[in-house]
Amino acid sequence: MATDPMIQLSVHSLPAADQALVQRTRMGRIKMLLVWAVCAAPVVASYFMYYVVRPEGRTNHGALIQPVQAMPDAKALPLRSLRGEAVSPASLKGQWLLVSAAGGACGAACEKQLYLQRQLRESLGRDKDRVDRVWLVTDDTPVRESLLPAMQQATVLRVPQSDLARWLKPEAGRALSDHIYLIDPRGDWMMRFPVDMEFNKAKRDLTRLLKASEAWDEAGRP
Repeated sequence: MATDPMIQLSVHSLPAADQALVQRTRMGRIKMLLVWAVCAAPVVASYFMYYVVRPEGRTNHGALIQPVQAMPDAKALPLRSLRGEAVSPASLKGQWLLVSAAGGACGAACEKQLYLQRQLRESLGRDKDRVDRVWLVTDDTPVRESLLPAMQQATVLRVPQSDLARWLKPEAGRALSDHIYLIDPRGDWMMRFPVDMEFNKAKRDLTRLLKASEAWDEAGRP
């Protein structure tokens, strides 16, 4: 019995059409991924160059912490307000943090750190609302009343020094209170400014980081 040529054509041509459709779909997806890769490449490259390669022509004034150190939870970092209320470390996330640590008596060196902390934030202009000043008081000594007006726009919390020292570390031979520490919006400690910090160089580090992280954080706290 003879087979109708039209029947043969219809039966054998369907798989070929399906295969062509699959091939076009696959190629479309590949092209879409290539476009995405081209668009994302500059962003990925910039972070790779900043955090990993660190070209010889560029130096940071602050010391980069590698790997970064994640902010501990409330059990490992028991924070309290000056009124004694418990404060969750997670509540500090969402902004860049300039952190100083010292006892409540706050001598001349401590006052200098708090002054530099305030000046650094103010120097950032419109970006200053993306940065919070934090003073971690490492003992139960009452904070001097004369310091409180200057700290009205800062976050002042108490934490046992032994707990804080398991997260933030000074450079060798220095005390925890000798540095200003930079925490990123995700809560990672990622930079430590030197004892003899040069203001303009520290500002340059901050400005560069804020520019590279515009999508990470929100200005101001909720």
